[in-house]
Amino acid sequence: PRPAKGKGSPAPEAEEEPGALGLGAQQERWLQFLERQRLSAEEAAKLLLDTFEYQGLVKHTGGCHCGAVRFEVWASADLHVFDCNCSICVKKQNRHFIVPASRFKLLKGADNLATYSFNTHCAKHTFCKTCGIQSFYTPRSNPDGYGIAPHCLDEGTVRSVTMEAINGKEWEKAIKAHPTIKSLSKP
Repeated sequence: PRPAKGKGSPAPEAEEEPGALGLGAQQERWLQFLERQRLSAEEAAKLLLDTFEYQGLVKHTGGCHCGAVRFEVWASADLHVFDCNCSICVKKQNRHFIVPASRFKLLKGADNLATYSFNTHCAKHTFCKTCGIQSFYTPRSNPDGYGIAPHCLDEGTVRSVTMEAINGKEWEKAIKAHPTIKSLSKP
């Protein structure tokens, strides 16, 4: 119930639509920012959210050889890359770093991807139908994230790379013994 109108009673608050931004005194500043930066409200919100949610991370972009597949991924500038010796990783020379799905965005080429899976069919080895390059995939160790091929990133955002060998020939044993790999796909 609302308080009765009268002396000392606060004015009733205006009800806002669900999802509306109550910017209060910042309304004019916000509108000027949008105009000055030539951003839509959605673009500005994404910029603000990315700035806070991805603190300490950089936006890497990358893709396949022919350019049909392009993506962006938020990750550290200092990459921790896994060098796996399982049967498929050896054949493909698959080295990758792992990110949560929420930090990966396919920019183009969804219709140009093919997927190969085998054995448990948990890992989804995606590759470009045109040039055959696997720039990212869904790893068996982290089906809720992505394994990104660092050599498929555009130049200029990687500061360093640390390689860690992982014994994929004894996958179950290696994953069980690894202290952090399962947590890498968690935001």
